[in-house]
Amino acid sequence: MKLDGLYANIHAKRERIKAGSGEKMNKVGSKNAPTAADFKQAAKTAKPEKKK
Repeated sequence: MKLDGLYANIHAKRERIKAGSGEKMNKVGSKNAPTAADFKQAAKTAKPEKKK
């Protein structure tokens, strides 16, 4: 099973919201929201974009 990264999860949730799922994004600083440390870790493991 492939685990998606932080940004992939955020993008997927935005798409579900746009499609009318009724979900809401977490507020900054809430219990389940990603922290600044989470974003720093995601930046370390990010893959460079492929040029077309």
